Amino acid sequence: MKTEKYYSKIGELPKNERPRELLFEHGPEYLSDQQLIAIMLGSGTRGNDVMKLSEAVLEIYQKNPVEIIEPDRFCDIDGLGAAKAAQLSAALEFARRRMMPSTKRISSPADAVPLLFHYASCRKEHFLCISLNGAHEVIAVRVVSIGTLNRTLVHPREVFTDPLADTANGIICAHNHPSGNTEPSREDIELTERLREAGILLGINLLDHLIISETGYYSFLENGLL
Repeated sequence: MKTEKYYSKIGELPKNERPRELLFEHGPEYLSDQQLIAIMLGSGTRGNDVMKLSEAVLEIYQKNPVEIIEPDRFCDIDGLGAAKAAQLSAALEFARRRMMPSTKRISSPADAVPLLFHYASCRKEHFLCISLNGAHEVIAVRVVSIGTLNRTLVHPREVFTDPLADTANGIICAHNHPSGNTEPSREDIELTERLREAGILLGINLLDHLIISETGYYSFLENGLL
């Protein structure tokens, strides 16, 4: 029976997998989100692998990319104590204040891309929704659903549930293409039309639908499909 190798500390990882060494050799942009979090954690605890802890932290953050994450959320992770939870919470809040000012206004599709770009490298399709007020200021960014390697299934009711609660004036939808090709599929075009029609009925405008990848983005609005 094969036993999975356990690493409590970053320094115990194989040299070619150590995030700190990779950061100094290649720069921070080279590292995955999980590796960056591992550096912030520094180590795991007995029975809790540092990389698995990082994965659990990343899962919480991906579900709340814009909203403030209280440190108690991180304390719920087995093996993550108050000190590390506070360290993470402080680091993420510092970054949020620099990258996501509370009055972030979307005036063009390009303005929305930085809010979504960290999903471009995900191996599965993530369908996202940005709620906007009447001044096109960001209320929230949420993951609506996570699909397979090349497909995500979403229904208009899932997309509009939270924006209705937000009393949003409009939404921008987005999803990533793990293949890197940002051209919309027939299903993407049909879904966009269904969302547009649902938005008209609900009084919430679908302002754009973005397809993102690590190499760029496709805007339905910019291409005359909205």
